[in-house]
Amino acid sequence: MADNLSTLVGSFVPTTNIWDVSEIYDVDVNSPEFKELLVRLYQNLNNISLSINTRDAAYYNTSEFVSGQLFFPDPTLNSQSNSAPDFRQAMRLVIDFGSLPNTAAKTVPHGLIMSSTTTITRLYAAASNPTGLVYIPIPYASPTLANNIELSVDVTNVTITTGSDRTAFTRCIVVLEYLQS
Repeated sequence: MADNLSTLVGSFVPTTNIWDVSEIYDVDVNSPEFKELLVRLYQNLNNISLSINTRDAAYYNTSEFVSGQLFFPDPTLNSQSNSAPDFRQAMRLVIDFGSLPNTAAKTVPHGLIMSSTTTITRLYAAASNPTGLVYIPIPYASPTLANNIELSVDVTNVTITTGSDRTAFTRCIVVLEYLQS
């Protein structure tokens, strides 16, 4: 499938467009040069718009947010499907999880409406111990089995399960990214 996005290496706006203002003042608005200037300006604006619209936004909000990530078209769709096989927008949700549990599972509702068409693309977290100034990624893998920390999500909740006392980690942020098609 040929498409415009598959040929892009990344979203980059050229920074070398130089406009000599004195030439703009000297151009007759009815001349071919002025029309060429307008075409180049419109092309530059279009390039800027395309780059802005295909970036991964560094915005982490506690409500659903379109992240700017574009995923390949749904492989079950084709040109004969009712829906077009378009690139799919990824959504992001941040959950302020609070403190980690003591050798237990803790659940926090995520509030999403999930279905059989929901696909999780990324699920990660980090926890902070503000007293000991220790920070860990979640899921956390340790050679000591009891120190491992599991992170999972279901249709209702985000769950973190600890194998040891992790209550000193009083701050935990979970990031959930997903597709809804």
